[in-house]
Amino acid sequence: MNKNIPQFEKKIGYRFKNKDILIQALTHSSYAYENQKNVDSDNETMEFLGDSVLGLIIADYLYSAYSAISEGELSKLKATAANTTSLSSFGKKLKLDKYILLGKGEEKSGGRKKRTILAGAFEALIAAIYLDGGLKAANSFLTPQLEYIFKKIRAESYHVNNYKSALQEYLQKENLPAPAYKTVTATGPDHKKCFIIEVLLEKKPLAKAKGRSKKDAEQRAAQKALKSILGKKIKVFTSDTFLMKKRK
Repeated sequence: MNKNIPQFEKKIGYRFKNKDILIQALTHSSYAYENQKNVDSDNETMEFLGDSVLGLIIADYLYSAYSAISEGELSKLKATAANTTSLSSFGKKLKLDKYILLGKGEEKSGGRKKRTILAGAFEALIAAIYLDGGLKAANSFLTPQLEYIFKKIRAESYHVNNYKSALQEYLQKENLPAPAYKTVTATGPDHKKCFIIEVLLEKKPLAKAKGRSKKDAEQRAAQKALKSILGKKIKVFTSDTFLMKKRK
């Protein structure tokens, strides 16, 4: 990894004073476990710290950029920017997957493509920059990522929501019961599962979709159901969230 550090630092636009902090941020627990004699710790506790630093920076960014919208809308925007889908996409954009230190078993099982691992490493990287250079450095690193995801929208003109929550809210407004989700099939090995989930209303099927996890498949099924109800009124924002224009 040491020989790749200058290349990675150039990629992220930040040079570490303490290279060991960066190496720890890129060390997955599977690698630490398989190399206990040479590795003292992994990046799990750094993920914890990074999550909090990330939350503060996102909240500060949204408060400044979209001060006119409600607390509820700000919370939804924050959740969108901080979820696994967004964080893994930030990491992928930086080619973070190429630099993560993985154990042989995790490598064989396709760990570099797992969104949870990529998102966790991105959180750990935020923590590493914060520990090495302070909040200002972490903010300078993350802000361009946030500008990239939010530049496509004028938040004051749109509602943002995830598909499952929106479907439930819509049905409640129509005085209908909450939707139910049923696993139709779960196939493939543990590291490459494929789930097919059906969403039902009072046992009546609304839509069916597949995904790499139950959560992913449920969001996709809810998305299909919403699209059949609302049509072109909704615009895909991320794989699990959408935008809908506010009524004037």
